Amino acid sequence: MPLPPEEPQIHESAQGPRATPATSRPAPTPRPVPGPRSVASPRPGSPGPARPAPPAPTSPSAAEPSAALPENRSQPQIQLIPASPEGALDAADETVDLLLDTGRAPGDVLVVTAVGHHPWAAHELTFGEAAYWAQHDAGDDVFYAGADAVERAATRPVVVVALNGGTEQDAVGVLPAALTKAAALLIVCGDPQRINAALGVAA
Repeated sequence: MPLPPEEPQIHESAQGPRATPATSRPAPTPRPVPGPRSVASPRPGSPGPARPAPPAPTSPSAAEPSAALPENRSQPQIQLIPASPEGALDAADETVDLLLDTGRAPGDVLVVTAVGHHPWAAHELTFGEAAYWAQHDAGDDVFYAGADAVERAATRPVVVVALNGGTEQDAVGVLPAALTKAAALLIVCGDPQRINAALGVAA
């Protein structure tokens, strides 16, 4: 009589281990883990395309002809901004702000006034001409010069001229001088007729 209960115990133990390996086989399915890694990959990829965007091939190609201009000493590009003699300084200041906002370095810009000094230049000259020209020589900020100081100023990529009054001779005198200091772009704020006449005489 004790023999029959021992037989079912043997069968249950034999069936038990067979069920355990079946459950252990589906266990090695943690392969979808690399899925979130692909989600992390676009993060470094997003700053990647932003870097080549500024140094696009169009910018160096545009820089090549501008570099050729000062070498050949040909005239820079000229841009006219209509303004009255009373509003020429304000127009020049707005032009400088726009240049800086669009990526121009402050040291690339020279501002020339046809008559008198720009308020910034007048203020800086109160500390003496040595300190004033030291800022010019540093070349790391926008520099403001009067018509009488244009020849001493160094060539810069962009020159902004404010025809803030004066006679026709003043315009005729300052524009040709400013033109020689502009390596790539000359922006003139003033009366278009005076500008065209002065540049005509300069040519």
